[in-house]
Amino acid sequence: MTTARPASTAAAARLARRVATGEPPLGRSRRVARMLRELAATHVDAHCELDFRTPLELAVATILSAQTTDVRVNQTTPALFARYRNAVDYATADRAELEEMIHSTGFYRNKATSLIGLGAAVVEKHGGELPRTLPELVALPGIGRKTANVILGNAFGIPGITVDTHFGRLVRRWGWTEEEDPVKVEHAVGALVPKRDWTMVSHRVIFHGRRVCHARKPACGACTLAPDCPSYGTGPVAPERAAALVKGPSRAFLLARAGLPDDVVDATAVGGDGDGR
Repeated sequence: MTTARPASTAAAARLARRVATGEPPLGRSRRVARMLRELAATHVDAHCELDFRTPLELAVATILSAQTTDVRVNQTTPALFARYRNAVDYATADRAELEEMIHSTGFYRNKATSLIGLGAAVVEKHGGELPRTLPELVALPGIGRKTANVILGNAFGIPGITVDTHFGRLVRRWGWTEEEDPVKVEHAVGALVPKRDWTMVSHRVIFHGRRVCHARKPACGACTLAPDCPSYGTGPVAPERAAALVKGPSRAFLLARAGLPDDVVDATAVGGDGDGR
């Protein structure tokens, strides 16, 4: 297996200065392209982690995923999808029953309102079928631009960039953009990434944020993107401390990709910072 290039704090400092003072567009484009290639090689298992069979099921699951984990949603939706099979079922749902079924996902009253409203709008305006354009999707109850892009990319195969908390944090940390507004982040990254890759890049960045580049303590010393990251050194760079922060089922692969054995552990670093899902 080819491992990532080693990084140094001195090189990261030079890169950070270049990014802070105005990285030339060509230089940024080339750096982003290298990071995209590395993300593709590192997160070969990246995918939508919400379970679904139809576009409507994905819309429902994405609405439920607000302020909770994908794992929790996937524990909730099998019974929900068995009970509510189409838009009419949601539109005519008994609120008390629906709230009880989604209670464990949190904010269940607001989510029930969104699901009932979603069902009614899909029936009344779209003949019971979830629409497949961004303007039509964002006009539906409970569906914002992020949710719409999740649906477009994963249910309909229409490229979309999903700017969730992980995605926005990482692309700013990497110096791809300084924008804070999710829509502006989406447009800025869209200009750097080929449109055909938008959906998969979203998955890969989100996977990296959950498994390696954590919010409070990123695993810098075990990160394959380190040579092109202006924020290298934000987290521990010592291999044993960084390795202990890497999470997820592909941990051994991620560490091998970074040139580290999977038994490198520093007990003081185990547990990360709790932002993985």
